[in-house]
Amino acid sequence: MQALEALESNVRSYSRSFPAIFSRARGSIMLTEDGRKVIDFLSGAGALNYGHNNHRIKAALADYLASDAVVHGLDMATPAKLEFIETFNSVILQERDLQYRFQFTGPTGANAIEAAIKLSRKVTGRQSIISFTHGYHGMSLGAIAASGNRFYRTASGVSLSGATFMPYDGYLGSEVDTADYLRKVLTDESSGIDSPAAILVETVQGEGGINVARKEWLQSIQAIAKNAGALFIVDDIQMGCGRTGEFFSFEFAAVSPDIIVMSKSLSGYGLPLSMLLIKEEFDAWRPGEHTGTFRGNNLALVSATAAIDVYWRDDTFSQEVQRMGQVMRRRLEAVASEYRNSFAVRGRGMALGFDCQMPEIAEATSRKAFEKGLIVERCGPVDQVVKFLPALTIDFDTLNQGLEIFEEALCQSLKETTVAVM
Repeated sequence: MQALEALESNVRSYSRSFPAIFSRARGSIMLTEDGRKVIDFLSGAGALNYGHNNHRIKAALADYLASDAVVHGLDMATPAKLEFIETFNSVILQERDLQYRFQFTGPTGANAIEAAIKLSRKVTGRQSIISFTHGYHGMSLGAIAASGNRFYRTASGVSLSGATFMPYDGYLGSEVDTADYLRKVLTDESSGIDSPAAILVETVQGEGGINVARKEWLQSIQAIAKNAGALFIVDDIQMGCGRTGEFFSFEFAAVSPDIIVMSKSLSGYGLPLSMLLIKEEFDAWRPGEHTGTFRGNNLALVSATAAIDVYWRDDTFSQEVQRMGQVMRRRLEAVASEYRNSFAVRGRGMALGFDCQMPEIAEATSRKAFEKGLIVERCGPVDQVVKFLPALTIDFDTLNQGLEIFEEALCQSLKETTVAVM
């Protein structure tokens, strides 16, 4: 650790929150170099929905590497790419009556967001993107311009433009339908809001604090985008691939985005892979207009195909994710009730947040949880929310053990703070 502190940039973050050297991992358990077992409720910030070193997916990778098949091929055609596209199309898209074209972008979710923004501007001839309060879409300049967190925005060092922020569902309280406000300003010729190229939204805001959009609100946003001649873009980078219970986080709302942005757990193994799903009428790119050296990582395509084959051929896995999510929610709500509901629990599926209201409590709880053997991170505008993203494949006993550690950590944190919880 001393070498890391001496040589690695100050920008490092997770290694500060979880000060240990992690040597091995499988499923929901990580092992430190000194032999500690730690339960992982972070899952690579949502990149490890199927757990660490999932052996059913790992076997496909090992076979592919052993065959000397193409690992890096730019965006050239390979059997790995063909199999992924055909499998994803038949198992995921056609089963949901969806039709999209595939664009493999650079390997990060931020690059996919950049591509979606560029494409929407190209299609519409407009500049402005409508984004939402507390939204987060990545660290590159276009993506951070559409993200709300002032800490990240300030670090860019330049004036950020091209995005107009609107209140997310619930931002102004449960009595205010913020979709009505958006509709009003986009139809009012004197509102001062330019006609947008796209409306970019997360159905559940992960980094923003596990804020959940209602079905009716999402349907309204889609209708507003259509009426305004703007593309409706869903950022499913963190909440896709089963995190909310269904493969896509928007399925419950019966909406059909013009562009879907995917990354994180798309590869199924933590390997970098990002893509856009684009409705055919909006695939307006000319060859090479958005390019990159590491598009369509073939190794990641192999693991992505294996993940679909293992978990998504029927709805058994989806139902189990929803069941485990209910177990988590009931347990966290029971904890909140012990403190006279001074805390709030929210989320969908296996993406849940425990709002401690104050960042000091959330920080102390996360720190103590790690000392006791649990990795759990924070989110929200001031990091006041403890965020739960366990592997979707976690077993009940491990999940329960992790929740017990969280409860113990919270209890100790409250006793040691001077904050009176009423």
